Amino acid sequence: MDKTRPHYNLHDIVELKKPHPCGSKRWIITRTGIDFALVCQGCGHRVMMPRKTFEKAVRQHWPHGTDEPG
Repeated sequence: MDKTRPHYNLHDIVELKKPHPCGSKRWIITRTGIDFALVCQGCGHRVMMPRKTFEKAVRQHWPHGTDEPG
């Protein structure tokens, strides 16, 4: 595995560059693989996106079980 790319797991929290229409930028990962499934922490909306798009959009990453700021 490439050490320069972060490893994403189920239930990790990520902050994306662009906010969701509800105003939240934080998402919970519910599926990993070639595609990622995310659930908005603000409104619960679910989206799927390709790995390449997801990795470009991530600003911050909090692994499951760590304290998330704010």
